[in-house]
Formats: sequence, C-alpha cells, structure tokens
Amino acid sequence: MIKRNANYTNLAKGYLFPEIAKRRREYQAAHPDAKIISLGIGNTTEPLTPHIVEEMKNFITAMGTVEGYEGYQDDSAGMPKLRERIAQVMYGGKIKASEVYVSDGAKCDLGRIQTMFGSGVNVAVQDPSYPVYVDGTVMAGAGGKEPVTETGFKDITYMPCLPENGFFPDLSVVKKNSLIYICSPNNPTGACATRKNLEDLVAFAKANDCFVLYDGAYSAFIRDASIPKTIYEIPGADEVAIEMQSFSKPAGFTGVRLGWCVVPEKLKFEDGSAVHTAWEREINTQFNGASNIAQAGGYAALDEIGLKEMEETINYYLENGRLIKEALEGENFKAANVEIYFTGNAPYVWAKFNGKKSWDVFDAILDQCHVVCTPGAGFGPSGESFIRFSSFGHRENVIEACNRLKTLKL
Repeated sequence: MIKRNANYTNLAKGYLFPEIAKRRREYQAAHPDAKIISLGIGNTTEPLTPHIVEEMKNFITAMGTVEGYEGYQDDSAGMPKLRERIAQVMYGGKIKASEVYVSDGAKCDLGRIQTMFGSGVNVAVQDPSYPVYVDGTVMAGAGGKEPVTETGFKDITYMPCLPENGFFPDLSVVKKNSLIYICSPNNPTGACATRKNLEDLVAFAKANDCFVLYDGAYSAFIRDASIPKTIYEIPGADEVAIEMQSFSKPAGFTGVRLGWCVVPEKLKFEDGSAVHTAWEREINTQFNGASNIAQAGGYAALDEIGLKEMEETINYYLENGRLIKEALEGENFKAANVEIYFTGNAPYVWAKFNGKKSWDVFDAILDQCHVVCTPGAGFGPSGESFIRFSSFGHRENVIEACNRLKTLKL
C-alpha cells in the first residue's frame, strides 16, 4: 500500500474553522429552535457592488461571442492590464506590474509559498496567527516531528503578540535565515504594525538573512493614515519581503476567489538566483491562473467607481465592529474583567476573558446567546483566553447578536 505523506500525521487534530462549524451543527441539532448568529468565521456577507457585477456580466456576455472569448492567459501570472492596475493603484508605482502575480486568493498563495523553500528552512510565526501559516509549514515538512500540545510545533518559532508588546513580536527570538510570517492588520488580533514596527522588521530581516512573508489581506480596512497599507512603503522592503493581498474582504470576493502576490525582482536566494523566477516556475507548473471572470471583477474594483463602492462596504463592516466593541463594554463584561481590543482599522474585535479557556467561553456564548465566535486558542498558544469576534454580518444580525451578548453571564 502507498503510505501517506508523513508530514500530514504531524498536523494538529483539526483545522480550526471546520471544528467551529461542527460544533455549531451539533448544537443546532440539539436545539433546533435556536436562531444562531455567526460572529465567527471571517466570511463576507454583503452583496457584490453594482459596478463590479455589471463589469463581470459584460465580460461573461463577451465570452459568449467569438470575438470576446478568452481561454488560458499567456502565463499564469494574470491579465497584464490587471497586474498594471494593481501596481499603480495599490502601490503607486513602487512595484512593477511584472512583480505582481494574480492568484485565486492570499490563502492559496500562503499555502503554495513553502514549495519554494523546502523542509529545511527556519520558520517564525506571529502567535496568535492565521492557521495556514503553521499548517502550511508542517505540510511542507518544516514544522518538526511532533506537535507540542501547549507550545506548538518544536521547529517553528512562535513570536508572542500580546497586549504587553502592542501585539507586535519581539524579533530577537527569530533564528537567522528564517521565513517570518507577519500579518497586518492582524488576523485574529486586529492590531496593525506601525511604520516603526515595519522599519525594524525590514532592518532585522536584512541583518539576519530572513525573508518576510507579509499578509496584507486586510489592508483596505486601515483608516489611520500613519499606518502603512503595504510593507513596500518601507525603504528596502523589496529586498526582503513577499506580500500577499486579496480582493476577498474589501470586494466581497470570498466566493469569487481573487488575490495577488508581489515577488520583487530584488529578492534573491542564497545562491543569487531570483526568487521571482522560482515563483514563476511554481505557478506556471501548478496553477493555470485565476478565473478570467474574477479578474474582470478585480479590474473593475480598482477603478474610480469600484474603489468608492468598496470603501462604502468596508465602512459598513467597520461600523459593525464598533457596535460589537460597544456591546462587549457592557457591565457584565466589565464585571468579568474582560479586556477589549478594537483598532477601527480591521474587521475583528479581540477580547481577553481573563482566567478562562477559549473553548469554554465559545461554548458559553453559543449556549447562552446562540452566537458563534472564534476561540483564540485555535490561532496558537498565545491566543488562549481570547475570543475573536468578526464584524462580517448583516447589520440587523449584528445588532441582535450584540443585544444577546449584553445578557451573557460569565
């Protein structure tokens, strides 16, 4: 019999979000009359905006004609006009269109990226962090032989991001020649890296021969003008950083699937070869490019009308976040010494339930309020005692969930 890849046996028991869905189904089956509201998984809820829909419809109509039909792109990096628009609109020309690689989403790129580096590379992740950073590392064989229950995987450096350090890690724990996963605005904490944070990160990476894998999927939510929306605002970042971005949250493309990855030409492996050359080989071998229809939608999202529409949708979600924060500041939460963190620059509210286990709080909120949230322990050891509340939801559901949370007994 053919053996399973041994790396898969080293994964944690289950991926976080399917486990949440399983618990929700089980609770619903036991309480069929309960109206459950989700403030859990970060899935968008509002419809695609009219301009994006219209342009995608026009593209599909054209696909039904001989003149307008399109098959495979010339390469898997994406439509040239979309790559050019991303380079100009999102990076102000700091990045070349040839350094932009359109994909089916940031998560997909984050999962594929380890292929270029193999199993021997050192890896450091923010803790807590989006699960794909750790799971992708382990699948590639770089996470150690066995998971360690309380502290994670032995061969991954966990960088605690806690209130005490402003949710940005102490880089001194990172080994030389490491891949450093950084997410800003951060999922799950909602914290944003300051310009000084990123300047220190770039300097550290240069001094210690590290690469930064920068997940900026939520950058469109940043409202504070002093906070960088891309790591390439920092001089020298194009020598050490790969940035992943996404249309999922700002444009509602969670089901449409579209994102991009920036791999600068200055980024080099130890032997002097270009990282972007390896990435081109990776995607041309294992990926046939993002859907042409999705790319037509992305192109529309980045014109003047599309940007305005996306801004309105983002503001809607941020207002939801403010409402959730307000509910968590109620007397019942104050009495339980719950600490609330909401920056107004991300779609998540991060709350610490001192002295309690995350899954216990999850169960209490589900049982008493019929509201689904996300236990922080699922994002890593430093997420224990925290809960993530997502602002993705219809306003009426968010208001109802907030009213229920105000009755929670802790």
